[in-house]
Amino acid sequence: MFCAMALFRQRPGESRTRATAGFCFVAMTLGTAAGCNEPRLVLTQQVEARRLASHLRVQLSKAADASNRAVMAVTDEASTAQAREAEQAMQAIELDVEALQRILQALAYRDESRHLDAFKTCFVGYRALDADILALAVENTNIKAQRLAFGPARDAARAFRQSLEAAGRSITAKNTCCVEALVAKTTAAVLAVQVLQAQHIAESDETAMSRMEAEMAASEAAARKTCDILKGLLPSAAGAQLAAAAAALDRFTAINAELITLSRRNSNVRSLALSLGRKRTVTAECDDILQALEDALAKHDFTATR
Repeated sequence: MFCAMALFRQRPGESRTRATAGFCFVAMTLGTAAGCNEPRLVLTQQVEARRLASHLRVQLSKAADASNRAVMAVTDEASTAQAREAEQAMQAIELDVEALQRILQALAYRDESRHLDAFKTCFVGYRALDADILALAVENTNIKAQRLAFGPARDAARAFRQSLEAAGRSITAKNTCCVEALVAKTTAAVLAVQVLQAQHIAESDETAMSRMEAEMAASEAAARKTCDILKGLLPSAAGAQLAAAAAALDRFTAINAELITLSRRNSNVRSLALSLGRKRTVTAECDDILQALEDALAKHDFTATR
């Protein structure tokens, strides 16, 4: 403004009216140039606000999908990788929220700010719930219990049966029927535990699991009792096979105890239940709020000028 005044300082012989008119023209020109930046800034903010709102929905979807993949993964490595991806998406959400909040405040968009505040509250609940889900998912206790059941436990049960049947072949003709019946009874008791293992791993009710564990303990006790009876019926030549059978039964019992501990943790069952239940509801609530935010932003016309 000082420059304009200096530029149009009245010259000798020049009328005051002409000098004043020149000054006013330059002042208006400068004012218009400065003022046109404001609509352009508003336009930039509006575009960025819409981009951030859309990106929030994308990141929310990515976070939810990665979390679901972590729950469904069958290895610790895969679960951990998907959990890390979900966490990265949630961090991106937090950054977008901060950036969008600054823009909405600059634009003085009150309704949109309320939508964003509502999303922030909803997202706090989502993140807390997802943290529980991911912590459970990476444990994979049900999958590990299943691997024990169909790996070491099955191998120990097979070794027990084979050793017991080998011991039974050393019997005399007089005790054949009795010994064969006892061998069959003992192997059936161990098989009953194996059947209950699969049910226990899939079960989510603690009362039902306790009932299964009591049945397992009863079957294991019956197997040991029958083994003691066989020792009195079989000749000394069967001693090595009986010892091998007893060792295999000990391994099976120890593995079963480990399996029960893992199955009791129920991390895969619990994380899946949370993902299919509460998480779906909370995710939908967050997405609905973001949709409302996008709709509110879309009502504003772009105000830039050429």
